[in-house]
Amino acid sequence: MQCFKSDGIDIAYLDEGEGSPILLIHGFASNVAMNWIATGWVKFLTEAGYRVVAFDNRGHGQSEKLYDLEAYGAPLMAEDARRLLDHLGIPTANVMGYSMGARITAFLALNHPSRVETAVFGGLGINMVRGMAGTGPIAHALEAPSIDDVKNPTARTFRAFAEQTKSDLKALAACIRSSRDPITAENLAKLAIPVLVAVGSRDVIGGSAVKLAELIPNAQAFEIRDRDHMKAVADKSFKAAVLSFLEKNAV
Repeated sequence: MQCFKSDGIDIAYLDEGEGSPILLIHGFASNVAMNWIATGWVKFLTEAGYRVVAFDNRGHGQSEKLYDLEAYGAPLMAEDARRLLDHLGIPTANVMGYSMGARITAFLALNHPSRVETAVFGGLGINMVRGMAGTGPIAHALEAPSIDDVKNPTARTFRAFAEQTKSDLKALAACIRSSRDPITAENLAKLAIPVLVAVGSRDVIGGSAVKLAELIPNAQAFEIRDRDHMKAVADKSFKAAVLSFLEKNAV
């Protein structure tokens, strides 16, 4: 992993392969190693002829840890993505985000449409518009002295995942408590780029891929069969659908 300064904040990233660039943006409490390397995505895409750029979101992985709520939020984190493209001299890229990363991808595409060639919203369907419920319990779970003190099943899952990724729990709590700028159906209707919405059929966190795709003019939905939010990431059919989408929309 290399590092660059995004408005004074240290952001760790990798840059591998050659060809058309694709920027990968991971989900909450994850990191590049967990979301994209361990799941085989970096190897899969570089072998398919793509230049893969991926970064640890602020507060995550090897990037700088911040504890101020004002330092987070998807629009701010989308600017980290834009500055990384600037840093690497990449004028436009395919962008794929998973879960929180899909939300960040949406803000990047809305605020900087000339920088995003295509977008993949993975692990986040109609709940991108509805918003995520239960962020308070998740924050409390992250701040609890021990996972044994967490009784809420969903919140406990997030705490366990954060421990698995050896995350800074205080930074993650600040991230999830931060202001959650809404993405409206009206905003999504303005997206002119090709979009793939891919969500597991058992993913209650992300919500329906079909319903979100219906709000975006040039979008298609892919349901990752028999997969929940965590297990969908590495699914082979998901990878095949993304590759087909990228090839179909290659400039």
